Amino acid sequence: TQSTWGTTQTFQKMPKNKGKGGKNRRRGKNENENEKRELVFKEDGQEYAQVIRMLGNGRLEAHCFDDKKRMCHIRGKMRKRVWVSQGDIILIGLREYQDDKADVILKYTPEEARDLKSYGELPDWAKINESMTEGPGGEDMHDGVEFAEDKSQPAKGADSGKQSESDSESSDGSVNVDDI
Repeated sequence: TQSTWGTTQTFQKMPKNKGKGGKNRRRGKNENENEKRELVFKEDGQEYAQVIRMLGNGRLEAHCFDDKKRMCHIRGKMRKRVWVSQGDIILIGLREYQDDKADVILKYTPEEARDLKSYGELPDWAKINESMTEGPGGEDMHDGVEFAEDKSQPAKGADSGKQSESDSESSDGSVNVDDI
């Protein structure tokens, strides 16, 4: 209690934190990360695939190892628990009524994917733990976009009165500071 000019005020102390953490502690840690799990092979109605690109909203585009491209949906049990990214090897469940769509059942670790490849489950051209840029026949899968620099033409908006870069460089490849 404290007295000032005849009035008495009572201050209460804030309670001590006796907990073991906040919201993140209640979510739990992924402690079974280092444990080895049993290798899961495909069954009827399932196929191995490699993620081509992530589309958002729990969807992705995958190149299945039966040479088909499918739109896949990450199932609810995996969402926000197992992070799937481009180039990952996944096991998908095929839909009987939609051949161009599938559901992601399992994501393989790079070690498990190497084991599948050594057992002959994955084709030889499958790239493990790399982003997929080539298809089965070696064809480029960049959607027809090519980037090339053409150094023979000057850039747009360049002044014609300025020296070109090749004029300001000496024969040994160094640039004179005064010409910049």
